[in-house]
Amino acid sequence: MAKKTVASLQKGEGRTYSKVIKMEKSPKTGAYVFKEEMVPNEAVQAALK
Repeated sequence: MAKKTVASLQKGEGRTYSKVIKMEKSPKTGAYVFKEEMVPNEAVQAALK
């Protein structure tokens, strides 16, 4: 039988990183390209600019 993961093993304040997905237009083809990056929660607004 499979063992359940115990939630109390997680330490810290939770998630400290967020995935930011930006849509940019490619200068070569004109198609839209999605760029993904992991940034700290404090830097999300700066990453979107």
